[in-house]
Amino acid sequence: MNDTLKTKEDSLAVEAIIRDATAALLKEQRDDGHWVYELEADATIPAEYILLVHYLAEEPNLELERKIGVYLRRIQGAHGGWPLYHGGVVDISATVKAYFALKMIGDDPEAPHMKRAREEILKRGGADKANVFTRILLALYGQTSWNNVPTVPVELILLPRWFPIHLSKMSYWARTVIVPLLVLAAKKPLAKNPRGIGVGELYLPHGQVASKRAAHQKWHWSVFFGALDWLLKRFEPFWPKRLRLRAINECVRWTTERLNGEDGLGAIYPAMANSVMMYDVMDYPPEHPDRSVARRSVEKLLVVKDGEAYCQPCVSPVWDTALVCHALMETGDEKAAAAVRRGLAWLKPLQVLDVKGDWAEERTAVRPGGWAFQYHNDYYPDLDDTAVVVMALDRAKDPDREAVARGREWVEGLQSRNGGWGAFDADNAYYYLNNIPFADHGALLDPPTEDVTGRCIGMLAQLGEPHDSVRMKEAVAYLERVQRADGSWFGRWGVNYIYGTWSALAGLNAAGLDASAPMVRRAADWLIRIQNEDGGWGEDCNSYKLDYAGYERAPSTTSQTAWALLGLMAAGEVDHPAVARGIAWLKANQREDGLWPQEHYTGGGFPRVFYLRYHGYPKFFPLWAVARYRNLKAGNSRRVGYGL
Repeated sequence: MNDTLKTKEDSLAVEAIIRDATAALLKEQRDDGHWVYELEADATIPAEYILLVHYLAEEPNLELERKIGVYLRRIQGAHGGWPLYHGGVVDISATVKAYFALKMIGDDPEAPHMKRAREEILKRGGADKANVFTRILLALYGQTSWNNVPTVPVELILLPRWFPIHLSKMSYWARTVIVPLLVLAAKKPLAKNPRGIGVGELYLPHGQVASKRAAHQKWHWSVFFGALDWLLKRFEPFWPKRLRLRAINECVRWTTERLNGEDGLGAIYPAMANSVMMYDVMDYPPEHPDRSVARRSVEKLLVVKDGEAYCQPCVSPVWDTALVCHALMETGDEKAAAAVRRGLAWLKPLQVLDVKGDWAEERTAVRPGGWAFQYHNDYYPDLDDTAVVVMALDRAKDPDREAVARGREWVEGLQSRNGGWGAFDADNAYYYLNNIPFADHGALLDPPTEDVTGRCIGMLAQLGEPHDSVRMKEAVAYLERVQRADGSWFGRWGVNYIYGTWSALAGLNAAGLDASAPMVRRAADWLIRIQNEDGGWGEDCNSYKLDYAGYERAPSTTSQTAWALLGLMAAGEVDHPAVARGIAWLKANQREDGLWPQEHYTGGGFPRVFYLRYHGYPKFFPLWAVARYRNLKAGNSRRVGYGL
């Protein structure tokens, strides 16, 4: 076959990929213009949903329980326990919760799947070795002592902001989860649990001491905070009652102020569930407006299908819609352009312009102007979504420049002192707090990260920020400082170094760094070096381990292949053979419906603790990569031209 004919056939194949994927995405647009895809975590959230219903002694929906049971049994690992992500190792905390939930809905403890799960839990030291949040749940059910839970006094809510341990020094997700939990820890209620189900069989006969220090925690801090916890436990019975009541009332006030309607406190499941239990222990009746709306917010997270059901940790409509718009704009299709206009029209009114959320405690002079991840979460807009939405509005040449200007102003105002950006707050980098016993997950903070910073750099550059401005130079210098020796960048919100490297390269491309710049060259070389033999790219969630020593090969996935391709093209490598092989991998794995399969989790929640499977990622990211490939190959320039 001569080269001309082969080139023509390759071009037709690429056009077919774009055509079919575009048509599939257009079918999935909602009537009001937005896109939203399932957001799946591990077994913990659906298990906690089951246990919440029984904690409150609500009349259970037996058909819903049956479907959640089907889901939990399906995702049980071949090893007998439940992992944190597809194909992962046993996680004792997820396994304890899944076992408890299945027993609660009627599974026989002697059934094979239950016996295997129990054996895995006992092999690892029993339920007392589970993480703090799991032990709190067990304490609420009377299955372990509150002495096995770190003491976090409710009076924390009253401390002045200068105090070393203060809510404003924690991440938004920690704040919204902890505040209602403080009330539960102070009052120590017992679940109503009408079926009287317990899990005493998950404890070793001779007992185990709950873990005192997580792997990420420093021993000297552990000794200090351990001693403090010992003192707090002994002083608790003598705590001034008036002060305690004042603190409890302040927690209720704080929660109610941020309740966020049917979108829920913080718009994340753990905070929402805790708010419901807080109102319950405060004797709010089910029909009370605050308790009622908090309870309804939880129900809106359910995904109920014909054969099974599960509960999402949150929803991602703004993120999904903005990213789909970028992918569709890359196609140049007229129907896609009309769909993008409808998507952006849906996004614009969701900009938060009149609420100064918790972020304003650190940046009091900054005006609001961001977008949230969920439908509504006015107290907690985020930098990542805002940057992506602003870039989409600008790229579509939306005539209303005020939305773009306010979004830019808010992003600029939340740049941290080290030049980078976190997700929800500025300068939320009080690393010593990850050593408190309560923070065994190691995710109490929201410091600047490479992926969010790359996005914010891209947005500013796309909007015309001078490459030599102080703001831009500090941001680029931050990325240069945190680049790993192998050329990659860490990915906080996506798995992992492939995601972070794409995010950084996209921003640096928009900021005008030449493909020959040393940090760009090192990153591109790393992506080329880790390509799988089949032409795709893959990376496991295990790459977040504390002793990470470099990339470990993993099966190719759709979204990670797309990110690697977008990263290489941002580095000026559209003509590299690795890119052509990646496009061929996407072509070979596209289904007849125009989309791509992906079981692997490539979204980040909390590294080493909580991962996400974005069901939309294998749908819009590969379209984006293939369409960009076509556009760059057909153009005279090898520069992307946009901040993403």
